[in-house]
This record gives sequence, structure tokens and C-alpha cells, in this order.
Amino acid sequence: MTHDRYLVALGSNQRHPRHGSPGRVLSAATGRLSQDWQIEAVAPVTSSAPVGASQRCYANGAVLLAGPYSPPAALALLQAVEAEFGRSRRGQRWRARTLDLDIVLWSGGPWMSEGLTVPHPLFRERPFVLAPTAAIAPRWRDPLTGLTLRQLAFRSRSAP
Repeated sequence: MTHDRYLVALGSNQRHPRHGSPGRVLSAATGRLSQDWQIEAVAPVTSSAPVGASQRCYANGAVLLAGPYSPPAALALLQAVEAEFGRSRRGQRWRARTLDLDIVLWSGGPWMSEGLTVPHPLFRERPFVLAPTAAIAPRWRDPLTGLTLRQLAFRSRSAP
């Protein structure tokens, strides 16, 4: 059976009653993901300023996952894990959240369907996504620009 690979960004800026701080939430989420996926690499957790209305700093990370899932099935699995960690998709966008899991890249190339676009449409503009993903998959190329994650991360650090 062939396994597709997914590069997934992780984020948290809210404590979890059982797992604790956002950094620990990411560690627990990685452990939970290992129940459904083969984990090929895990990026170190970093910290970033909030985006949007949230006032809390984020813990950010990334994982390289492999599994026999189509992009819609992968998204469903990731959203189920978010829900297990208390994520609600109702309410204001960009608010504080216990766990955010985003598919950044997929080994099958671009994908677009209702509710899912891969590559993630905003990942090239987000240093807090590029740094951890480049740490674990530096040579993975963005199928739209042809640039590697290492190149995109360098450009994001060099931007004004």
C-alpha cells in the first residue's frame, strides 16, 4: 500500500485542561497523530505573535506525516483530532484556539476542493509556518512557485 505524505503545521495559543501549555498541547497532538499516521519528522516548537483578533502568543510546529489517506480523508482526520483537543469551528475567525492543524503540502501535488486547498493558500506569507516546515522538509518544493521550503523560509526572514 502506498502512503501519501503530508506536511502539517501545528499551532496552539490556549492551555488545555489535561495537556497544559500550548507547547505541551503540540507534543500531545503529535502523539495523538501517531495513532493514525506514520510520523516521519517533527519540528522543534517555536513561538510567534498572534494573527488577527487573538491576543495570545502561539506555539508553532510542524510534522511530516505518511498515511494511506486522500486529502479530504486527511483533512477529516486532522479536524477530528482538533475536535478531540477542544477546537470549535464556530465563532470569530483567528480567535484563540487549543489546537490548529493545517495541511501545508501534500506529496500528490496541488489539490483543490470545497473546504481544502493544498498547498495552503497563505503558507508562503507566514514565517511561523515556513520556519518549522523548512526545518523538517527543507528540500520539499512548493508545486506552484518551484521554490524549496528552505528558499521560502529564507525569503520570509529577509522580507521587510
